[in-house]
Order: sequence, then C-alpha cells, then structure tokens
Amino acid sequence: MKLLRHGPIGAEKPGALDADGRARDLSLLVPDFTPEWLSPEKLFALAAIDLSKMPRVPEGTRLGAPVAGVRQFVAIGLNYRQHAAEAGLEVPQEPVVFTKALTSLAGPDDDVQLPEGSEAGDWEIELGFVIGTQATKVSVADAIGHVAGYCLANDVSERDWQIKRGGQWGKGKSFDGFGPIGPWLVTRDELPDPQSIPLELAVNGETRQKSNTADMIFPVAEIVSYLSQFMTLLPGDVVITGTPEGVGLGMKPNPVFLRRGDVMTLSAGPLGTQRQQVR
Repeated sequence: MKLLRHGPIGAEKPGALDADGRARDLSLLVPDFTPEWLSPEKLFALAAIDLSKMPRVPEGTRLGAPVAGVRQFVAIGLNYRQHAAEAGLEVPQEPVVFTKALTSLAGPDDDVQLPEGSEAGDWEIELGFVIGTQATKVSVADAIGHVAGYCLANDVSERDWQIKRGGQWGKGKSFDGFGPIGPWLVTRDELPDPQSIPLELAVNGETRQKSNTADMIFPVAEIVSYLSQFMTLLPGDVVITGTPEGVGLGMKPNPVFLRRGDVMTLSAGPLGTQRQQVR
C-alpha cells in the first residue's frame, strides 16, 4: 500500500492511494497512522480494505508527513561514495549518524522557510524508511523485517549552522520544516528491494542530483542493524539514509545555495514526488 496523511497542518487524516493512484480517506476506519498502526498485523488489516469504497480526497488537498507520532528522527551522512568525494572526505568505515529535530518534519510540498540571515541553505534528496517493529541489536539478516515501509525525503540543510557553529550537524538540519517526507509511505511488501530506487532533484528546473540507491555505501539492512546495536529503534521512527552527489555545497568552482523563491522538485520512482518553494 501507499499510505498518506492529508489535510491542514496539525489536523491531518489517514489515507491511501487506490489502484488508480487516487487518494482515499481512511479516517472512518483508522484514527491516524501512529506507531501502533505500522505493525505487520495492522498493515495486513489495512491491505484488506476495499479502497474503492472509501471517500475520495479532494484534488489539491495538502499532504502531510505520512506517519504521525514519530519519536526519533535519525539521519545517516556521507552514505554515497561520490557525495563523500565531492565533500572532500574519506569514505566512512561505519555509518555517520546524527539526528534531526522532530519539529523539522514537514509535508512533501510544504514551503521551506530559511532561517533569518541564511546564506547557505542546501538540498539533499534521500531515501527514508520507517520502523514498524521495535529493533534492538538485530542482525543484518533480520533487519529488513523491522521496516514498515519507505518514503522520499529532503534533508534540507543550512551549511553555516552545520559546519561553522561547533561541528554538530544537527544544528544545521533541525530548523522547522527542514525534513519534508512523503508524499506517501510505500509498505515493505510493495518494495522488496530498496537498493534500486532512482533519485533525482532539481532546483528551478535544473537537475542537481541524479543517482540511485544502488550507490549507497551502507544499504538499509546494514543501517537498521548498525543503529540497533547502540539505540533501540521504535515503531514510527523515521530514518533517512544519506544523499548522493550534487548538493550545493559541493558545486565547483563555487558552492551554490538556496535563495528565497527557489523551487526544489524531487522524484524517486515508486516513492513519488515532492515540490518545495523556498521562503
């Protein structure tokens, strides 16, 4: 299934895409896509719903983040070889881990508000996944079984805050709205191989990033297993898995950063598309 949440900020309702790609409202049957609704049993029950009998969501309705009640928002850095090269850094021997504030989560098409005085806003298209069942010290072989599904993400970053304000990446990545995810969550049964997803991001219609998750240094299964060795992953946790080359910071000879009025468009095959205007 492709699960989504629709409606105004703070008042989103659960929904899903039907076989014709139309959004259907599920709020008569499901209170919201909170962590308990991401278990295999609940997802199996959702898959049995006849979506053709559910009310249609009006065209143009805002979409929010496809999951609610997120408790941890974890990110992986430098997870594509070419991105590490453009950053002038060695390929990491273990995943680089940081966190984003929960308040950075946003809908896929919500505006991105740069902080006051920002001169180094940047884009990062990424594959995201959402945990469905608690994971503590799991093996690589068992890791994927803890994933509920996958989504498209934009790890929006403010590079001055990330790099020049004491070396803690989360500072530049946690502003409100700096974590758009969606438009939907593709459940794991519909996407058995997360390592073959095309990723493309454009700014003002000009392609900046074009790659595939096949180039990830640490694939999803390894990331889940690695994280679970030192933290318990909880149902509903969002993990984004790193970005390929083509970020503004890495452009030669001079970096190119976001300016107010710019439009970012992202696409990732079955994970859908995003569009954000910079304010």
